[in-house]
This record gives sequence, structure tokens and C-alpha cells, in this order.
Amino acid sequence: MIDLYALTSPNVQKIYIMLEEVKLPYKEHFVDVWKGEQYDPDFIKINPNSKIPAIVDGEGPGGKPITVFESGAILIYLAEKAGKFMPKDAAKRYDVLQWLFFQTSSIGPMFGQFTHFKMFAPKDQDNSYAMARYQTEVKRLYEVMEQRLAKSAYLGGDEYSIADIAAFPWTRNHDVQGVKWQDNPNLARWFKAIDERPAVKAALAKVAVIKSNRETANDDQKDRFFNRGRYARA
Repeated sequence: MIDLYALTSPNVQKIYIMLEEVKLPYKEHFVDVWKGEQYDPDFIKINPNSKIPAIVDGEGPGGKPITVFESGAILIYLAEKAGKFMPKDAAKRYDVLQWLFFQTSSIGPMFGQFTHFKMFAPKDQDNSYAMARYQTEVKRLYEVMEQRLAKSAYLGGDEYSIADIAAFPWTRNHDVQGVKWQDNPNLARWFKAIDERPAVKAALAKVAVIKSNRETANDDQKDRFFNRGRYARA
């Protein structure tokens, strides 16, 4: 049994999708980051970086428990455990891994910063430079994916892989991010193919019913989540 520490973010959605795809049994443990539960000492033992997702597999390598954090590492671990969505051919494997890291190093951070400044930055400050910076980078990254998908059925190659599972949740809000599928036919085709997978539908249905404190968080809880105000290090 795999213990999944989760809530609703795109990084968490990746792991729900992967677990549903590979059909490994798992148990959900909700960590409400809007309440600061990621700073609980027991959770910090699981992830010293106080982030979700994280997993604990009671039947890890050699039959011993193993803890894995960082969504990209979790996807690789689950792919190797299940023997799915990661090519065995070395060259094809690195095609998948480079596009997986493209998501973890570029899409996630840039899309996340765009969302932060669009939705959560103080309204009484001039954030125009930040918005222009991150909007431009978001659109550039979509362009990179559109060009890749013009040449390949999926991001990692001819077959669906953990690279696609990683990127897909981050593209679900493409309209809000200023990107239209009618202008990106290859992304539209790719997105539709993934969105229609039964495991993806099952995963997103689970995520949709998760409740959090996001809409009712007080100012101090928001400050703690964003490491600002009295929690800032600067």
C-alpha cells in the first residue's frame, strides 16, 4: 500500500493520475497547506521541504518502506515500480526524462509564478513587470510544447509517458494562462487524448471533491503559505 500525501495542486494531480494509470493501491492523506499542515513535525519527517506531494511505499525496494518526495522523483519511482510509462530503450528513456525535467524545471515554476502574481499578489502594489515577465514565459513554454507536439505524438516520444502525466495538469487552465487551443492544434490534440483517458478522468474526479482551507484562509495563513509578511526571510 502506498500512502499519498496530497491536496489539489497540479503537482499532486500528476501523482493521482499516475497511481490510477498503474493501478497501484494507495491511501490518501490530505495535507491542507492553507492551514499550514505541511509544517507539522510529523510531515516534515516525510518531506523536509514541507511540500506536497509525497509518498511512503510500505513495499519499497527489497520489501522495505521508502519515502519519496518531489513529484518528478515520485513519477520515476512509480514508473519503475510498475514497469509502465517509461521506455526501456536508453535513448527513448532520456527523451522522456528530458521532457519530464522540462516540466519540473520550467513549466511548474513559471506557471506557478504566473498564477501567484495573477491571483495572490498584493493589489496595492505595481506587479506589472512580474506579470509581463511570467506571462511571456508561460506563452513561450506553450510554444515549445506546440512545436514538440508537431513532431511527436507525445512529449516524450511516440508513446504516452510520465512526461505527459507531469505536464498535463499544468495545462488544464490554459485559457486563464492566456493560451487558446484553437491557436495550438497540436497541444489541443495532445490535451484531448490525455483528458479522455479513463485513469485521468478517475484521478481528476478524486481531486475535484477534496476540500481545503484555500477560500477561507485568513491573512496570516496566506502569509505563511507564501512566506511573506512576518514569515519573510528578506
